Amino acid sequence: MLNPREHAMKLGEQLLPWLARTPFALQRTVLERSLNRLFAEPLADDAFEALEGNWMRLEVADLGLAWCLTCERRALRIARQAPVRVSIRGNWREFLLLASRQEDPDTLFFRRRLVIEGDTELGLAIKNLIDSLDPDLLPPWLWTLLQRAGMQVAQVQA
Repeated sequence: MLNPREHAMKLGEQLLPWLARTPFALQRTVLERSLNRLFAEPLADDAFEALEGNWMRLEVADLGLAWCLTCERRALRIARQAPVRVSIRGNWREFLLLASRQEDPDTLFFRRRLVIEGDTELGLAIKNLIDSLDPDLLPPWLWTLLQRAGMQVAQVQA
């Protein structure tokens, strides 16, 4: 019998593939609004300067999801296709471990669990940006949810 945490992880694994079936226009709208709201302070402080005029691709390989991101006039923009300079690819578990701070970016990239391809200087700047973002920018309920889910994934992978 599964404990409640294992049950939640199994349910998540079954629901996550449905994200790939969500129309891209809806994905873009939700992601742009959410990211720009969550990162309003770092955007205003030019923390995303490395992305200004540069496109990067984030790919969640095991879910078949990918987005191209850039920063324009202190706002994040998302596109389905763009002339990307760098790509970051991994599975959803690795991105969750990164977002929940259960594993540091250097470890995930060094072990090739997250892969950077393309402009390595830009990729390094983005990795450093990710590492510098303060989790206190997130609503407390979201940060707690990310931490719990990340801990569960970390325990399963240990």
